[in-house]
Amino acid sequence: MTTTSGRPGDLSATLQLLRDRRPRTRAELANLTGQARSTVALRVDQLLSSGLVAPTGEAVSTGGRPPATFAFNPAARVVAAVDLGATHARIAVTDLAATVLAEHFEDIVIGDGPEPVLARAAQVVRDLLGEAGRSADDLVGVGVGLPGPVDHRTARPTNPPIMPGWDDADVAGTLQGHLGPVAVLVDNDVNVMALGEHATELPEVDHLMFVKVATGIGAGVISDGAIRRGAQGAAGDLGHVAVPGGEDVPCTCGNTGCLEALASGRAVAARLTAAGTPAATSADVVALVRGGDLAASAAVRDAGRSLGAVLAGCVSLLNPSVIVIGGSLADAGEHLLAGIREVVYRRSLPLATQHLRIVTSRTRGRAGVLGASTMAIEHVLSGDALEKLI
Repeated sequence: MTTTSGRPGDLSATLQLLRDRRPRTRAELANLTGQARSTVALRVDQLLSSGLVAPTGEAVSTGGRPPATFAFNPAARVVAAVDLGATHARIAVTDLAATVLAEHFEDIVIGDGPEPVLARAAQVVRDLLGEAGRSADDLVGVGVGLPGPVDHRTARPTNPPIMPGWDDADVAGTLQGHLGPVAVLVDNDVNVMALGEHATELPEVDHLMFVKVATGIGAGVISDGAIRRGAQGAAGDLGHVAVPGGEDVPCTCGNTGCLEALASGRAVAARLTAAGTPAATSADVVALVRGGDLAASAAVRDAGRSLGAVLAGCVSLLNPSVIVIGGSLADAGEHLLAGIREVVYRRSLPLATQHLRIVTSRTRGRAGVLGASTMAIEHVLSGDALEKLI
C-alpha cells in the first residue's frame, strides 16, 4: 500500500521516514527531509512525547558525543480489525505495524442486521483488548471490511445484495457508539483483503488482483500500488459478471448466469447436492475435496474454469502481475487454481500473461484483518489524524 508522505515539515512526513523501524539520528532525518535541524528536533520531540517514536541508543561517533538514534514504536497504540463475511467474523487487535496481538473467529449471519452484528463485534474488540493487555485508551482506530459495496467516503454500505437491512447503515457511528470516539474506516471486504495481501506479503507488487471465492465472489484491484474503488465503490464486483457460455442459473441479484451463481462455494455445494453428494457450504466442499471425492474435485475445477473465463477479461483489461485467490473455497487448493489457470492462460494475450502469477493467498485467512488493520493504521498515522493523536 502506498503510504502518505505528508507535507514537507509536518509530523507525518517525519514519522513516515521512521516507519521502516530503522534507527536514525536527527541529522539523518534533516538530510532526508531537507528540513532545518531545529524543525526536525521539534518534530522528533513531539513524536517522542507521544510514544510513537522511541530512543534506540546511539550512533557511531565521528568525533565528540555520539548522536542519539530513534525509531518507530509500533507498540505505542493499537487498532482493531473487523473482517465481516456473509457467515463469519474474524476480529483482531494489532499494533501499529499490523502485528496481530489477539484474534477471534466466529460464525455469524450478516443478515441479522447492523446493530446486533456490530454490537457483537464491538464486544469482541473489548475482549481482545483485555486479552492483549491493552486499555480502551490505547485504541486509536478501527478498520472494517463488509461483504458488499461501500461508499468509502461515508463509510456506509450501498445496496449490498447479500446484506439485508444494511443499506446506508451508519457503520462508523454504530461502532463509535460502542467503542468511543475512535476513527472508523470501512470498505468492501475484498478491497480490504487486497490491501492486507499487498501490505504484508506482496509489497513489491504494484499491480495485483485479490479474488475472494466464498459464499460470494468479488475482487479487490490494486493498480500503481493503490486500491481502486471506482466511482461508487463497486469496482471489482466480479460476482455479477456473466460467465461467457455459462448456464442461465438464477442469481441473487436478479440476473442469470452470473459468476457467483456458477462458481461460488454456495453454488458448487448446491450443484453437488443436486447430483447426490450432500454439501451446504464452501467448507463442506473443501472437506469433500480433501477427502478425495472425485465429484467434488471435478466440480471445483469447473468452478475454476468459470472464474478463469471472467478473469481472462480482467487480465487483458488491467494487466495485473499477480492474481491472488482467497476465500474459503480457495482452501480446495490446486483443483480450483488449475481450472482458473487453464482458461486464463488460454484466453488472454501472451503479452498480458507473460509474467502473470496466479497463486493462493499467503495470509492463511488473515488477509481481511491484516488489510483492515493496515487501512486504519494508514489513516491514524497520516495528516490531520496524526496531529490529533499527538
